[in-house]
Amino acid sequence: MNRKEQFAGIFKKSVAGAAVLVLLTGTPARAVPSSDKTVLAADTGKQMTTQSKFYCNTKALTPEERAHHKQLSEKLMAARKETVEMDRGYEFQFSPKDVTLAELADWVVNESKCCSFFDFHIDLENEGKLVCLRLTGGEGIKQFIRAEFHIQ
Repeated sequence: MNRKEQFAGIFKKSVAGAAVLVLLTGTPARAVPSSDKTVLAADTGKQMTTQSKFYCNTKALTPEERAHHKQLSEKLMAARKETVEMDRGYEFQFSPKDVTLAELADWVVNESKCCSFFDFHIDLENEGKLVCLRLTGGEGIKQFIRAEFHIQ
């Protein structure tokens, strides 16, 4: 699938807007660090926390895709300009000079494969001078995002 097809697929999924995106950790499997206990479900490739409905499918990406996603996640994490808390999640803001729309779209495509519980919202604002990614989801998602994106 080429980048154009991947980008088009984003809008069909749950991204509504111009195009852009964001950051995340590079680990293929994650769980909320807290008093919750982490459990690896046998033969499913899914890691989850007890008392939590959020899990990442560790088999959703090939080793090559995972390495690329990790590298891109690190770039996005470093390029993040602002983090804004929302009612149902967080918004990450970027300068289009630091992160391209294609890079953000690429990140969302891969992140949605392993972490399908996220709702992704991409916006291009301020006459193209601000790229925003909102990550939202079900109850408890903010705690998960804070842990994964190292939000204080």
